[in-house]
Amino acid sequence: MLRHLTKRRWLMVLLGLAAALAVFLGVKWWDATQHGGQQYAEPFRIAGNFYYVGANDVTAFLLTGPEGHVLIDGGYPGTPPLIMASIAKLGFDIRDVRVLVNSEPHFDHAGGLAALQDASGAELWVSEASADAIASGGADDASATFLPTKVIAWLVRYPAPRVDHRFKDGDTIRLGPLRLTAHITPGHTRGCTSWSFTVRDGNRDLHVVSACSFTLPAGSSLVEPQRWPGIRADFERSFRVLRSLPADIWVTSHAREFGRWRKFSQRAQAKDPVDPFIDREGYLRYIDSAEARFRRRLAEQEGRP
Repeated sequence: MLRHLTKRRWLMVLLGLAAALAVFLGVKWWDATQHGGQQYAEPFRIAGNFYYVGANDVTAFLLTGPEGHVLIDGGYPGTPPLIMASIAKLGFDIRDVRVLVNSEPHFDHAGGLAALQDASGAELWVSEASADAIASGGADDASATFLPTKVIAWLVRYPAPRVDHRFKDGDTIRLGPLRLTAHITPGHTRGCTSWSFTVRDGNRDLHVVSACSFTLPAGSSLVEPQRWPGIRADFERSFRVLRSLPADIWVTSHAREFGRWRKFSQRAQAKDPVDPFIDREGYLRYIDSAEARFRRRLAEQEGRP
């Protein structure tokens, strides 16, 4: 009898430890899906009416105009307070944001759109290939063609925003004098959208490209069965499209990729604080590096040396 009670006690202890571990991991997982470790980053003017208002790595950009502003990307579900604090610190009002646009439907870039939409009253424009995923809070992701990725997409759902407009490749969104052209550059997701626009800085016009990610998520296949039909051709076209765009200034949905901190730090020593961001060579290196990774992954999956 004593032995039986001892075994039961140990079993209860083990179950308690397992439950505590599950709770701990659950809290960590929830925090990762809500915040992703993002912290407040000092907002700043990049050039003209174009500003950085994102977190330390997951980006957001504000393009201001006399008839309202455009906000690019919404971060994680937990990062809108950081974005709104940055907008306010720069002297702007979130309620003057009239248009929300997005790069892709994953929770680290679309997770905060609903909160930003509620705070601003802005209309959300989304590519046709991303619209259903974003409208479902990430659960209906057409890029997730295999069961494991569908399950992950369902588990990391985010508050679903209202999709007001769907656009196609090459469409231009207008807000007063502001013009943003959408370039569908699939690869990371089917509806991955890069944006091009011009900002007026002093007496010069500067071409800006906000490039969507080229990262191929782990486990994704470029060979049969492909992650989605035609993904290889999509990547090839995306490289060509981005190389063809005039880009004085380039940014991405992750700050480390375009060197946010380095360029921000260099502003203080530069004769013109915009100069560190004028970087077409860096833009082309970014595309070249992405294409090299793509070709290495393709060779590995095809079994070539």
